[in-house]
Amino acid sequence: MKKRLYIAIAALLMCGMTQMAEAKTPSAHAAAHKQQLAAAKNIGLDKTTITRMVEEDIAARESSKAISAETDELLNDLLTEARSHMGKKYVWATKGPNTFDCSGFSSYVYRQFGYSLSPCSRTQFTQGEKVEKGDLRKGDLVFFQGRSGTGGVGHVGIVVDVDENGNFNFIHASVRKGVTITSGSEAYYAKRFLGGKRVIE
Repeated sequence: MKKRLYIAIAALLMCGMTQMAEAKTPSAHAAAHKQQLAAAKNIGLDKTTITRMVEEDIAARESSKAISAETDELLNDLLTEARSHMGKKYVWATKGPNTFDCSGFSSYVYRQFGYSLSPCSRTQFTQGEKVEKGDLRKGDLVFFQGRSGTGGVGHVGIVVDVDENGNFNFIHASVRKGVTITSGSEAYYAKRFLGGKRVIE
């Protein structure tokens, strides 16, 4: 029985790792859960054992995504600081506090909390830990191609919030609107999205 259980655990982890790492919504959880159940049934485990194993796996993965109360408070304070600059004008190569370009804005906001980011968006893209789009959370940096829609990093912003479907809003210094909040689902940004980075764990 132990041998079968070890085999089942290995099979569950192999088939469920990708789905659960990306699962953000109840429907996604349900789909991953169903796949794991099917895999375990093929091995011959009883339903109670299968259900317990899947639930423990889900709980462990959700726990790994949780953030501490201290980090949550820090991220909220960081976004409050970012929002306090709403409407300030975009001026290329400026770093605040009265005018900003995009990377000048993100580096300024983070600097108020003791984090040193390069004033260059391309260099910021090399800082912090890589975050998949489906795993973004508030406070993460998001990067986009420039107006040409080709080449490397040309713009950066800070995630404000993420909904249950993984859609995010971000605050940034926009050439036309200055410091503003924009949906990452807007066509202009969606097709230019390059990736996310996490500076605050």
